Amino acid sequence: MIQSATVIGAGSWGTALAALLSWRGLDVQFWGRDAELMAQLRDTRRSSRYLPDLELPKQVRVTSDLAALQPADMLVFVVPSKAMLGTAKLVAQCGAASRAKVLVSCSKGIELETGRRMTELIGSAIPGVPLAVLTGPNHAEEVARQMATAAVVACADAEMAKAVQACFTLPFFRSYTTDDIVGAEWAGAMKNPYAIAAGIAQGLKMGDNTLAALVTRALAEMVRLGVAEGGKVETFYGLSGVGDLMGTCYSEHSRNHRVGMMLGQGRPLDEIISSTRMVAEGVLNTASLHRAAQARGVRMPLLDEINAVLHQGKSPIEGMRALFSRDPRPEAD
Repeated sequence: MIQSATVIGAGSWGTALAALLSWRGLDVQFWGRDAELMAQLRDTRRSSRYLPDLELPKQVRVTSDLAALQPADMLVFVVPSKAMLGTAKLVAQCGAASRAKVLVSCSKGIELETGRRMTELIGSAIPGVPLAVLTGPNHAEEVARQMATAAVVACADAEMAKAVQACFTLPFFRSYTTDDIVGAEWAGAMKNPYAIAAGIAQGLKMGDNTLAALVTRALAEMVRLGVAEGGKVETFYGLSGVGDLMGTCYSEHSRNHRVGMMLGQGRPLDEIISSTRMVAEGVLNTASLHRAAQARGVRMPLLDEINAVLHQGKSPIEGMRALFSRDPRPEAD
């Protein structure tokens, strides 16, 4: 059903997915905004900036020119959440989505101003095409090395979900399906701030007890807000929820975790952000999720403190003290 794909976005995850879809046998186009980076990829088949050890298959057509893209069956969006709407509009204008059977979001975030999910942004720019999400504990570095990985394809259309699932099924990459696109997207966005918190705890030289407590309480908060937004409880106990949360909170590959670790070590956030080309979605996501929680009246003390550290000038150690000085309460409350 799906024979061709265009991957939009040339960061580490976009590069890994372009390779993965080519390994699966699809006809793959790969677009990135940075002309210099895409020229390097085209000439050397490697991205020295993001995934230097991955050799991109020769069959993948690489370009920085949207007008050069041919229509494809599946468009895979892998751009930072803040750039999603603008990029989707450009793709619509150039005609690259003119015969698309499905649009797949692989980006994790919630728009700050409106609280919209990534598929809602894509769908507003390219209406009338089925929408899907690929999410889960998927580090690009490990997929590039073909290490065993599992993911979730969320789509309201069961047959389309199976078609997308087939594209993301390889000997080392196993994907499952769900119809809970809302829960899958909220889960994917919410794990990012907690990965920053896990990094902060490590930077402060906290121990295993701290991290285990943090991840457990983070999941409780994710469930509360995700269900309030319309997601299903069981989604948050699957790969897109607890799986992704664990993968980012414990991993050396997580950009959000690295940002948190440097914060815990005392480095200013502006300095951390300016020192890396990679986008840590959790910094912006924290503000978006904090706003959503307040609008819904959902109690999220851990997220409140992460937001205060990132956006209100609170020190990490002050945030930790605030959490532990709260009034005692039942665990299930």
